[in-house]
Amino acid sequence: MKSRIAKQMQIMHSPRLATVLMVEETLKASREIIKISELKRRLPKKIMHSTLIQIIDYLQGSGKILIATKGVVWIYRPQAELEKLKLGGLEL
Repeated sequence: MKSRIAKQMQIMHSPRLATVLMVEETLKASREIIKISELKRRLPKKIMHSTLIQIIDYLQGSGKILIATKGVVWIYRPQAELEKLKLGGLEL
């Protein structure tokens, strides 16, 4: 009886922090729109496709990446970097 309940109750697997950071660093380093298949090839370690999709969903929800028709691109800029850009820009 207990094993039947355990089979019905599936626990959602979450990616490890190290895996999320690995994907973030790879996307930051690419500096261009990159297809998901190419992203998987560029990662230093192999990860399951479902795990990568889960990480991409998280990064999109947190505003760090943009998913376009041709692939994924890193768009996040830290606040300090934005302040530097403001100081060096022209006021309209």
